[in-house]
Amino acid sequence: MRNLVLLVLLISFFSCNNKSKETIENHLKQGVYRAELQIKDSVHLPFNFKVIDASHLQIFNAEEIIEVDEITYKQDSVFIKAPVFEGYLAAKLQGDKLTGSFIKPNLNRVVPFTAEKQETRFNVLNEPASMVTGNWEAIFSPEDEAEKYIAKGVFSQKGNKVTGTFLTTTGDYRYLEGVVDGNMMKLSTFDGAHAFLFTAKVTDSTMIGTFYSGKHWEEPFEAIKNETYELPDANGLTFLKEGYNKIAFSFPDAKGNMISLENERFKNKVVLVQIMGTWCPNCLDESKYFSTYYKNNKDKGLEIVALAFEYVKTEAAGFKNIQRLQERIAIEYPILLAQTGTSSKAKAQEKLPMLNHVLSYPTTIFIDKKGKVRKIHTGFNGPATGEKFTAFKKEFEGFVNMLLLE
Repeated sequence: MRNLVLLVLLISFFSCNNKSKETIENHLKQGVYRAELQIKDSVHLPFNFKVIDASHLQIFNAEEIIEVDEITYKQDSVFIKAPVFEGYLAAKLQGDKLTGSFIKPNLNRVVPFTAEKQETRFNVLNEPASMVTGNWEAIFSPEDEAEKYIAKGVFSQKGNKVTGTFLTTTGDYRYLEGVVDGNMMKLSTFDGAHAFLFTAKVTDSTMIGTFYSGKHWEEPFEAIKNETYELPDANGLTFLKEGYNKIAFSFPDAKGNMISLENERFKNKVVLVQIMGTWCPNCLDESKYFSTYYKNNKDKGLEIVALAFEYVKTEAAGFKNIQRLQERIAIEYPILLAQTGTSSKAKAQEKLPMLNHVLSYPTTIFIDKKGKVRKIHTGFNGPATGEKFTAFKKEFEGFVNMLLLE
């Protein structure tokens, strides 16, 4: 009997050890990885992440560090979901290698994904033949009148390494990181929502290249060095149609209450109306800033209300995304569900017919204590834009303080 008990204990011990060994082997290994998304047969978008432990990793884009703690395992596979956004990486684990896909289920988008331990982002073969540091006047889709738009490139180059971003009239392309390899510039970013790749043939004064957004979008761009170039004023692009000086809406909150600016909460207060989507990285940057600003100023007579325009198919899914965003970055102001099924700006404008158009997510409407619209700011220059972000905060806080003192 004693021998039988001992045998059972030994079997149990080795079973536990085998299970522990299997569990360890089927988890992410610590270290820095180079990931690639396959955009086309011969075009790959690289980015780096660092595995801290089996349940925590960091995604790197220039100065940005994205903390990821939503990591789950099933048999030989791992599922990695960045904060807030719905997209996720699903991959099979094969030692230090991962093979799978980047998936955005509500948009039916699947991009092949691989990763293995390596610290470089872009492999460099040649010394840089050009210096791209400075400001660039850019045009995207220059030959297509319907799709053409302007942008400003702001870059810093040290040796082969390049960081910076493109600013447009609707926001910025966030933290871009890459290299100049000979006469080719290559920049990428991945944040769990958007996967951007820019490649261009460059000289000290020109760029001719291609912009890829995942597998679903590709367009040409060209740029010239122009240190004095500025985009149009973001405060003049969106405005009220003639005959209007107020904005009106009524959209539900998570409890089914219909909320409008007539609610007691907003009476005799300065109100910021944020047009946004939980899927939008620029909106996330703005929401982080607004969340902190609101906490510090809500007792001064300030309110913020966000209107979420979501591409998910159901209201339940829309409110689930809203709740996730609010919890992740501790947003205390209400976020209403304005639209589901599409993120179309034309459809958004139909919900707010007093606006000439909805040009950008995000857009912020500044309303004074009497309910009058005083300013509408299109887009958001986030932290990746450096001095532009600093200038935005100074202008924003000065204007809101003026409204609060009236």
